[in-house]
Amino acid sequence: MTAASAAGPSARVERAWAVLADVPDPEVPAISVVDLGIVRAVHEAGDTLEVVLTPTYSGCPATEVIEASVLAALDGAGLGPARASLRRAPAWTTDWITPEGRAKLRAYGIAPPGPVDPEAGVPVRLLRRAPAIACPRCDSPRTERLSAFGATACKALYRCLACREPFEHFKPI
Repeated sequence: MTAASAAGPSARVERAWAVLADVPDPEVPAISVVDLGIVRAVHEAGDTLEVVLTPTYSGCPATEVIEASVLAALDGAGLGPARASLRRAPAWTTDWITPEGRAKLRAYGIAPPGPVDPEAGVPVRLLRRAPAIACPRCDSPRTERLSAFGATACKALYRCLACREPFEHFKPI
């Protein structure tokens, strides 16, 4: 253990976290990759800044875009050299979305996920009746699912029966 690690993160690592908090997710640009919980760790490895990323799922097509955006942001802030590494285990879960990220999803018109049920055994339940999903626009629980899948596999398409607006729900996984 070095003196810097015993004292906490370096100023460079803290600045990197602040820069990454402004890197938007390419599929939901209202939320950053930090608020989404994709950025797992930032640390110094010699003179190189290493960013550990966990994609939302192993086949996520945005993984390369996220990695490039993260490295470009760090380079643009003068924090390089930097590299990104992917860590797929443990698998990403919607429980990693920050409270600020959940608020940003709701403001963007996407109903944020509830907590993952550790007793469920499977994260996405397609046959069992799901609990009511509140409309992110009017907060009414009177909603109906139109499709199990939205613009991406991690979201479902809903409609509010009160305000009649469609919206997506980020599934808890």
